[in-house]
Amino acid sequence: MSQTVARAIDIVGFVSVRHRTLGEIADHLGVHKSTALRLLQTLEQGGFVRRVPGGVYGMGFQLIALGQLALDQVEARSLAHPVLHGLSERYGQTVHLGELVGDQVIYVDKIDGRGTVAMGSRIGLPAQRHTAAVAKVILAYQDAETRARVMEGTTFTRFTPTTITTAEALAAELALTRERGWAEDDGEHEDYINCLALPVFDARGKVTHGISITALRAVVPLEELRAHVDDLRDAAHEISKSLGWGGDRYGRR
Repeated sequence: MSQTVARAIDIVGFVSVRHRTLGEIADHLGVHKSTALRLLQTLEQGGFVRRVPGGVYGMGFQLIALGQLALDQVEARSLAHPVLHGLSERYGQTVHLGELVGDQVIYVDKIDGRGTVAMGSRIGLPAQRHTAAVAKVILAYQDAETRARVMEGTTFTRFTPTTITTAEALAAELALTRERGWAEDDGEHEDYINCLALPVFDARGKVTHGISITALRAVVPLEELRAHVDDLRDAAHEISKSLGWGGDRYGRR
C-alpha cells in the first residue's frame, strides 16, 4: 500500500471517532500540517471527510453513503433485520447482529430499544472479543485453530470487575457457551448493561453470525434475560433457516 493511500485511510478512521483539528491530524500522522491539509483537501473533494464549524474535520457524507451500500450487500443483515426488529419491539431492548470477519466480530446491524441508554456498540465497529456476548457465541463455535488465533490477538483489557482477563478464562467461557448453547455478558464491558447471545448457523452448519439482546442490568437482570433464551433461540433459528440451514435450532442436523 502506498504511503499516501495509507495516510488517507488513517485520516478517515481518525476523524470517524470524533471531530479533529488540522493539528491533531498532522500530529497523528507524524507529518507537517501542509501535508495533512493536502490529504484532507483531496478527501474532502471526494466526500470522505468534511469541515464542520470550528475549523475541525469529521467523517464525510459520501463515506456514510458507501458504508450503507456495503451493509446492504451483506445478505445475512437484510435477512435478519426483520427478525431483529421483531425482538426489539417485543422486549423493548437493543438487539445486535454480529458477523465474523477475519479475526474480528463486527456489528453489522443494531436496533436500539425503547428508552435505552447509549452504549459503545456501533454498526461497522468490532465487538470486544473477551466481553461481548455476540463475539463469544460466534467464537465458541469456531474450530480450535481459529479460536486460538483470535485469543492470541486479544488484549484482555479489564473494563469492569467482571471482565474476563486471561485466555484460560475465556477458553473456559467459550466451552461453557458451546455446552449450553448461548453466551452472556455480565456487565463485562459496561457495568450497567448485560447481554445474552445466540448462534446463527448457515447452510454449511457454520456459525459466522450471532444475535444478541442487551438490557440495563437495573431494569432487566441477567436472570430475566435467561428466561427468554428459548424465544431468542427461535429467532436465531429463523435467521439460520433463511441462510439455508436445514438442521434444528441447536445446530444439529
